[in-house]
Parts: sequence; structure tokens; C-alpha cells
Amino acid sequence: MVREALCAAHGWDRAAVEIVTIRTTGDRRQDVALAEIGGKALWTKELDRALLAGEIDFAVHSMKDVETGRPDTITIAAMLPRADVRDRIIGADSVAALRDGAVVGTSSPRRVAQVKRLRPDLVTILLRGNVDTRLAKVTAGEVDATLLAAAGLERLGRIEVGSCIPIDVMLPAPAQGAVGIEARTADERVRTLLGAIDHAPTHACVLLERGLLAVLQADCHSPVAALATLDGTAVTLRGELFAEDGSAHVAGTVRGAIDDPTLAARLAEDLLDRAPPPVRALFAG
Repeated sequence: MVREALCAAHGWDRAAVEIVTIRTTGDRRQDVALAEIGGKALWTKELDRALLAGEIDFAVHSMKDVETGRPDTITIAAMLPRADVRDRIIGADSVAALRDGAVVGTSSPRRVAQVKRLRPDLVTILLRGNVDTRLAKVTAGEVDATLLAAAGLERLGRIEVGSCIPIDVMLPAPAQGAVGIEARTADERVRTLLGAIDHAPTHACVLLERGLLAVLQADCHSPVAALATLDGTAVTLRGELFAEDGSAHVAGTVRGAIDDPTLAARLAEDLLDRAPPPVRALFAG
């Protein structure tokens, strides 16, 4: 997608952009939760090393999987237009439609908390692997259902798989559905080339969601959902924080100008002020 966008923007032949596949620790370790073996850095550290060593000119990431604290030597230079931000449930038409005591497989603390909040009777177990691996677990009856990002399924051409869960039922993860491109901060030439394909509305909203994570000092263990949406020059930022078992939560919204640097901090302060103790204990403050 990034290569095609660059070629279209600059009139290049497809051969002008070489794709270098880098297998990360997150790809290799499928047996444990990412939060237990290093968190989101497992998706980025190998690409960071290649980028800073000059082996690649830029790195393409699912922004949901990029940690909020990044090296000063690396810059998010561009983002593609955001895809569907919703989650999809596979194995049932909805969370409400699952049988009593159904088993839901997921590796996401956010999804665990949201599912348990909606249905305390449900059992959640760790489920990692690629899309086909997870779908096979549902087909084989090892789990009753799983949850996947709609954007990922659509990019794989699997638009018929699962049922979308409304945002009002399950707010997505911060940056869900966004593809980001990082370059060396000092490489102005590459940053300029990438700037030609930057989708400013997506970039602004995702940075705001990531800003909320940063203020909350949230990490891979933190059950947090957030979504920023633009309406002209105004932006609405929604956020939800959960106890790990979904037994407590707090939700809030702020609205303001897209260039208002206080939005993320204001929402974080509001959420933490009103959060029940089991929720507040998981976040800053």
C-alpha cells in the first residue's frame, strides 16, 4: 500500500521501491502474551535497528503496535488514510449472542476487559497467531469466538469474515486501523518524499490518541480504548479505561480545536479523576 502510494505520488515505477521483509520477535513468539515478553517493542525493535543502521530508508507499521515512547532519532513521517477502526467478532453475530460461559480467545487486555464488562460470564483465553491461525481455532471449536481488527481483515481481502461491533459497544484501541511510516529524523529527503503521501486528518487523530496513552503512561498491560474523530477543524476525543477483568471502567469525551495541545491531557485528567480505584491503579496518577 505504501509503495503504491509513493509511486502514484511521485510518478515512480514500482521497481523504484524495494520491500524488505523483516521478521520481528513479535512474529516469532506466538506462545505468550506480548505484554509478558517486552510489549509493543517486540514489533518495532528489529525495524528500528535496520532503519538506524541505514539498511532501510523507512519502516511501515501498524500504528496500534507502535509504543508511544519513540527514539528522537526516528520520526513518524506519514500515515495512510485510516481504515475501518472497529473490531469484528468471529464465531457469533455479536458478543450478546454468545452462549452462556462461551470461551473467547484474544491477546488484547482491552478486548478482554471490554468483553468481560459486556458479559461477565464469558471465559477469555490467550490466543495469538496470524489471522488464519486464529480463525482455525474458532472453526475447530477450541474457542467459541475471537476478535480481530476490521482493518486487518479488509487488507487481507477477508471482508466477509465476522461481524463488526459498533463503536458504541466496543471503542477501539488507540491508533487502530492506521498504517504509519517512520523515517530517520535527520533524513530530510526521505521525510519529504513520505510527506507527499501523508493523510493529515489520520495523522492528527492518531497522534492525539497516542498522546492520551502517553499522558496515562499506558502500556501493553493497560486496558484502554480511544478514538479521535474530526469534524472540520474540531476534534472529538473519546476514551475509556477499564479494570483488567472489566468489573469497573470510566469513559469520557473532550472536544476542541485539532491544534489544541491540551486535549489529551484534559481527557486523561478527567478520566483519572473519576476512575474507580481498580482502574486508577493501572494508570498514571
